[in-house]
Parts: sequence; C-alpha cells; structure tokens
Amino acid sequence: MSFQAEMRRLRELDWRELNIRESGSWPWSLQLACCVLACCLIFAGLYWYLASPRVAELHQVRAEEERLLRDYRSRAAQAARLPDMLEQMTVLESRMDDLTAMLPSGAEIPSLIDSISEIAIDQQLSIDFIRLRSTVGHDFYIERPFDIQVEGEYHHIAAFLAGVAALPRIVTQHDFTLAPVEGGERLRLSMLARTYSYHPSAAEAEGGS
Repeated sequence: MSFQAEMRRLRELDWRELNIRESGSWPWSLQLACCVLACCLIFAGLYWYLASPRVAELHQVRAEEERLLRDYRSRAAQAARLPDMLEQMTVLESRMDDLTAMLPSGAEIPSLIDSISEIAIDQQLSIDFIRLRSTVGHDFYIERPFDIQVEGEYHHIAAFLAGVAALPRIVTQHDFTLAPVEGGERLRLSMLARTYSYHPSAAEAEGGS
C-alpha cells in the first residue's frame, strides 16, 4: 500500500467510530502509532516501578559517599598533623608537670608559711599574724588562702613582697592595704595571699587513665 493511500485512509477515517476490538482493520500507520504509544507507557511504568527507587537509592549512596570522603579527608589531615600534635602534647605535659611541682600539697603548707615568716624576719619586719583561711575547692585544684599582716619600713616591705613572689611554690598576692603605724615611720602591710594544691581527684583520674 502506497503512502498516499495510507494518508487518504487516515483522512477519511471517522475517529469517533474507532473501536479497540476492530484495531486489526485500522490503518497500519495508526496501529504503529498505538504500538509506539503503548510501548512508551509500558517503559514509563517499568521505570517508575523498578528504576525510580533505585535512582533515589543511588542519590542516597552518593550523598553518603561524599560524607565519607569529607570524613576521610578530615581524618587524613589530622593524621598528617599527628606527629606535631604529639610533640605539642609532650611539651604541654612537661609544662604541666613543672607547674604541678610548684603547687604545695596540704602537708607542705606549714613549711610554706615558715618560709614566708623567714622572709619577713630577714627583711626586719615584725609579723602581726599569718592566718590560714578555709580552703576553697575547685574542679582541678584546691585554693588555700591566708591573711598576712606585717610591719616595717617601706623598702623592707617591698623586698618582702618580692621575696614571697620568688618562692619556689606558687603564692599569689591580693587585696593590699598599706597604712602608717602611729608614732613612727613604719608601715603596716595587710594582704590576702593564695597558694594552690592539685586536686586529689584530678590526680587519681590522670593516674587511672
């Protein structure tokens, strides 16, 4: 059948009277078009039913892959810095040990107070009192405050403060009050001093780890 005859049959076809049961008598071009349409619908249905979930799963796997790659790169960068970090940790631990050695234990507090008294005597100061206060506990250390009151000449008091600051144990000085003593050129120094001890629980935690 020629193309012109086929086109004439399509033009003369009454589309309203088409019956699917008589599709065998339809023009071959119409049958071909219907087959192509049916195949497209079948392939679309198969894609939606079979391939679409796989595509969503593929997107999820790709996202997971990107996350794992980022994690890998981050860990690789950390691993590359590991030698430097270990060296820095060793330095910090050494500094921590040095600082911890400068903190007196509770049993060493009387000896520390004796050292402060000796500095005052060496600087020709009279000691009114050196009086311990209640300790204050913190997470990693114990604060041990004590009040100091001494009398003497100005330059002797200055030398006393320098001597306390130079002690091998850490002693911080606070709340200075310097007032003249009646009837002379001597001065009275009142201040709050603090020393610190490493918290026993922190030391036990480090020993357990």
